[in-house]
Amino acid sequence: MLADRFGDRPAVIDGFGKTLSFNQLSTYAHTVATYLVALGIAPGQAVASLLPNSIEAVWTSYGIRLCGAAETPLSSGYTLDEILWCAQLAKFQYVITTPERECELQAAGLHTINIETLLNQQNEKIEQDILSKALPAVDANITGRILFTSGTTGKPKGVTYTHGARWAGEQLLKATLPFTPQPGEKILLMTPFVHGASLLTYAWCDHGATVILHQGVQIDHIAPLLQGNQLAAIFAPPTVLAKITSAFEGQTMHSIQCVFTGTQPLTAAVYKKARALFGPHIRITYGKSECVNPITVLDREATQDYFEPGDRDSGACVGWPAPGVEIRIVHHDASIQTDTQLTTEAQTDGEIYLRAPHMSAGLIDQNGFKPHEPEGWHQTGDLGHFDTKGRLILTGRVADVIKTGGYRVNPDEVEAALGQNELATQICVTSIASDYWGEIIVAVAENAAQGWQEQSRALLSNMSRHKQPRHYVSVDSLPRNPQGKISRRQISKLILTMYRLVDGPYPELLERDPH
Repeated sequence: MLADRFGDRPAVIDGFGKTLSFNQLSTYAHTVATYLVALGIAPGQAVASLLPNSIEAVWTSYGIRLCGAAETPLSSGYTLDEILWCAQLAKFQYVITTPERECELQAAGLHTINIETLLNQQNEKIEQDILSKALPAVDANITGRILFTSGTTGKPKGVTYTHGARWAGEQLLKATLPFTPQPGEKILLMTPFVHGASLLTYAWCDHGATVILHQGVQIDHIAPLLQGNQLAAIFAPPTVLAKITSAFEGQTMHSIQCVFTGTQPLTAAVYKKARALFGPHIRITYGKSECVNPITVLDREATQDYFEPGDRDSGACVGWPAPGVEIRIVHHDASIQTDTQLTTEAQTDGEIYLRAPHMSAGLIDQNGFKPHEPEGWHQTGDLGHFDTKGRLILTGRVADVIKTGGYRVNPDEVEAALGQNELATQICVTSIASDYWGEIIVAVAENAAQGWQEQSRALLSNMSRHKQPRHYVSVDSLPRNPQGKISRRQISKLILTMYRLVDGPYPELLERDPH
């Protein structure tokens, strides 16, 4: 269908200088599907892909889905141990990959499909087979995709989607776009294709528009695109936005119609810089591995309104539920539940539960498959509440709550206040264990300028003393996973490699001898 409509128009351009037309996308994807069917891959059977952000990743993704298999995309940065863990959970045997990764995967007992060999299968006979044989319809209720969680709180878990839920998510994403992409309009994607970048690729290509897919934020490569008015949109989580706004500070790029952001809370300081660079075109969404974007949407105008000077809720506003999405706030201690209707408890933090047509079926861990809660509810582990306008405000993670001196402190609340600090790229609030206090709160700044500690203390001056960090530490860069998410656990370990804790009523952090 896409080939019939858009022919030789460019569908994808990658950072390696390769271009994929819609005709080629169709032919290559059908080649993958035909090849997998010939191998005996059954509908719902997991097939993994281990590829960098490239045109090959795109047509491989389309091809696996076409034959009805369960697409299992792996981050190209995964180690062999991580790949084998994923294989244990998802039970895949075949991995479509590059020649560079083939030998190590084979040595570990996996069957590999070399992407270059697969492309060479596209001979005249296969092309004729593709044109003469229609692939069978795919059952919506069988497994269609297996994603893996970020692993920031332990080993990754497998998240299973049916083909029907995968399709519903793609349609909902297109329905909530701020504008309909037109043929020739380009979007720049720099995050791993295995997660959010793939969803926007499908949405953009379905309209005949062009995806520019790069492997990370390479300023020299993306500068001509951003400065040359070539882009209609970009996808830039806050970590990506921070890098771009720093690199192009003082410039304006108002021709970009939308900056899609999410995956992490957007701080006021980063928004201010992004607003100066791109204009009022930043849109926030909320998504998870267990229920992909969009769960909620805060459109461009509402995002601008939220970040206008004035009092804001403590936390990160991610907007209103997308059509068909149900959200409730569960108060475990008091057994209070609230939903999207504004009640007297609506602004009380609790755990976020959600239910949606495009939500996953359940999770796979070392104990096997576990479906979501009865009646389809998913316990997200996120904390939050609805504000007076009915918008969802994220305030942290249940697992991240810090217990210090008998108090419970949500680190995201402190980070939200520190988000106005313009002397650091980002500030993370974490803790280290203390026999005296239970846990000690530490603020860790990335790429900080002189005076950031004083500005931080001033920003927190109106906050309860037990919520304020006892120590402020600066590092060159914060540890992140392939999706750009910061791991508080890794930061706590990093602190203890740099400092030694002297515990007590007035705890100290003493620098370790570098030798």
